Amino acid sequence: MELTHLDNNNRPKMVDVSDKNETKRVAIASGEIKMSREAYDAIISNNTKKGPVLQTAVIAAIMGVKKTSDLIPMCHPLLLSGINCDIEEQPSKPGFKLIVTAKLNGQTGVEMEALTGVSIGLLTIYDMVKAIDKSMIISNIQLESKSGGKSGNFKREQI
Repeated sequence: MELTHLDNNNRPKMVDVSDKNETKRVAIASGEIKMSREAYDAIISNNTKKGPVLQTAVIAAIMGVKKTSDLIPMCHPLLLSGINCDIEEQPSKPGFKLIVTAKLNGQTGVEMEALTGVSIGLLTIYDMVKAIDKSMIISNIQLESKSGGKSGNFKREQI
């Protein structure tokens, strides 16, 4: 298999996508954060010192999607057409699941953007309640599905 991010002299390069066809591309990623009951209850009751945690995490996730090419060296700057972020409460853990959807019509995929959005959103939750619980665990950051492009569609099988 040929590495696409190295040139003939083994130097890093950004992949040239100029000859690829534009297609509608969608990527969905998710991740989870587990925390103490005290931290979870503070978030749910909107009783934290740093303000509304879940709303701030959604904004952070959206910003993370938009800034991916600034953070991941070989990612292309993209003209995104849509970003959506959902948070599922998981009271039995206790914790939250964050799901980010990124969309565009373009020549390269948006998997890294969705994954970055999830990561930044979860880190924001951690940052906003670390005074209550420093032992929170961020886990299971993963691509759930993607569509469009030369490699076709992918959907994670549920276990």
